[in-house]
Amino acid sequence: MEKAGGNLERVFTVADPLIAGHIESILSERGIHCFVRNRHLVGGAGEIPPLEAWPEIWVDADDAAVARRLIDEVVEPVGPAPAPWVCPGCGETIEGQFAQCWRCGEYPD
Repeated sequence: MEKAGGNLERVFTVADPLIAGHIESILSERGIHCFVRNRHLVGGAGEIPPLEAWPEIWVDADDAAVARRLIDEVVEPVGPAPAPWVCPGCGETIEGQFAQCWRCGEYPD
């Protein structure tokens, strides 16, 4: 990965500034000092090359390996998505990632 100033390392680049902020929060909660570069440049895409405008997560080089593992846990799905379920209250089929029926508020059995 790229290094800047010898002690910082870019560990992640993403098009969505909300995801960059989420990653920043997770790393900060784990005690990893980080910052988001290009946080506000997304609106400049078109004036500058899009990839140059994407938010980047930078951390201390000593924390880079741990930061990448944490980012992988957040970004990469762990196992298959849960199977859809049928609501016992109204019979609606609900996608597996949801724990409550959107229609009537019931929970699976």
